[in-house]
Amino acid sequence: MASPSSPDAAHGAALPIGAHERRFGALDHAALWFSLGVGLLVMQVGAALMPALSPRDALLAIGLGSLLGAGLLAWVGSLGARHGLSSSALIGAALGRSFALLPVGLNVLQLLGWTAFELVIMRDGSAALLQRVGLGGAWAAPVLTLLWGALLMALAAGSMVGLVRRFVSRFGLPLVVLSLAWLSWQFGSRLAEQGLAAWWHRPGTGEMSALQALDLVIAMPVSWLPLVADYARYGRSTRGTLSGIWLGYVVANLWCYALGVVVVATAPANADLLATMLLAQGGLIALGFILIDEVDNAYGDVHSGAVLAHYLTRSRWSIRRLGIVLAALATAAALALPIHSLEPFLLLLSSVFVPLFGVVLSQLAGGGLPAARAVRAGPALLWLAGIACFHLGGVFWPQWGSALPCLAFTLIGGWLLRLLPQGPRPSASAPGA
Repeated sequence: MASPSSPDAAHGAALPIGAHERRFGALDHAALWFSLGVGLLVMQVGAALMPALSPRDALLAIGLGSLLGAGLLAWVGSLGARHGLSSSALIGAALGRSFALLPVGLNVLQLLGWTAFELVIMRDGSAALLQRVGLGGAWAAPVLTLLWGALLMALAAGSMVGLVRRFVSRFGLPLVVLSLAWLSWQFGSRLAEQGLAAWWHRPGTGEMSALQALDLVIAMPVSWLPLVADYARYGRSTRGTLSGIWLGYVVANLWCYALGVVVVATAPANADLLATMLLAQGGLIALGFILIDEVDNAYGDVHSGAVLAHYLTRSRWSIRRLGIVLAALATAAALALPIHSLEPFLLLLSSVFVPLFGVVLSQLAGGGLPAARAVRAGPALLWLAGIACFHLGGVFWPQWGSALPCLAFTLIGGWLLRLLPQGPRPSASAPGA
C-alpha cells in the first residue's frame, strides 16, 4: 500500500492535492494525453467516416472536431489543476455532494465496462498478431485476456505519477510516435501510388452529414471528460495543464483519425482495418507497439474508476487497492460477457457525461468554487435536461448531431443560472496561473 507521502495515494478523491505534491509539467500532460489519444478504436472510427464523406470533408471534420474536443478536454483539466480536485470532487462542487453520487456511480459503471472493452480490444489485437505468425488457437482468447488483465492489475498497484513520468513520457511515447510515423509512411505512399488527386476529389455517398461526422470526432475526446481532472490535479500550473492536454490530445486525435481514413482508402473492399494494417511492411511490429500503448487507455479507466469509487464509498481502502479490484472485475467481465454487444449500452451511459461537464464548466469556470451543499437543485435539474436534449437531438435534429447542441444548451443554461443570486464563493486557488 502507498505511504502517506505518495502523491497519488494520500488524498483520495475528495481532498485537493497540495501545491508541493504537484509533479506534472506541460510536457508530462502532453505525453500522457498523446498516449491516451492513440488507439486502434480511434483509427476504426476514423475509417467509419468513409465513404459517407468525401476525403476533404472527412479531414475537415477531423481537424475541427479534434480542435474543439481537445479544447473542451483541456478546459475541464485546467479546472482540476486550478483547484487540485479530482473529477468526482468537481462534479460534487457543481451539483452538490449528495446528488453527485448519482453521476459518480454511473461513471464507475461505465469505466468498468470500458476497461473490459479495452481488454477485449487488446486480446483480439494480440490474437491477430499471434495468428499472423502461426501461433493462434482456441486457447488464445482466455489466456490473452488473463495476461492483459494481470498486467493491468500490476500497473494499478503502482504509482500513477511514476507510470506517467517514467514509462509513458520516456519509453512509450517514442515507440508510439515511430509506429504511427511508419504506418503513415506506408499507407500514405500506397495512396499516392493509387492516385492521390483522384482520391482527394472523390465524392461522398452522403449517408452522414458533415456535422454528424464532427459529432463523431468530438466523441473521442469528450469520452475522457469524466477522467481528465484525476490526472490534471497533479499539474504544477493551470496554464501548463491546459496547453499540455490540448496539444497532446489534438495531435493524437488528428493523427489517428486521419490514419484510419488513409488506411481504409487503400484497403481492398470489405477488408478489416486491423488485417490491412498487419499486411503492411513492418505492420506487425508497429501494431504491436500501438497495442502495448493501448494498455494505458485501460489503466486510465481503472485509475479514474478507483478514484471515483473512493469518492463514492468514502472507502478506507487506498485508490491503488480499489484499482486492483476494478481491474480484476473488468478481466472477469471480459472473459464472461459479450462485451461487443454491450457497446451500445456503454455509449448510452457515456451520453450522460456530455451535459454533465457542460454544467460543471458553466458552474466552476468563473473562479472560485460554489458554497458546499448537499444538492444544488438548479445545476442538477439542468444536467437532467441536458441528457434529454442529447437524446432528443438524435430524433429531431439528427443533422446537427447531439454533442454540440447539448453542450451549448448546458453551457448557456448554466451561465444563466449563475446570474441568479448565489451564496458566497470561496476564493480560487490557481497555482502558477
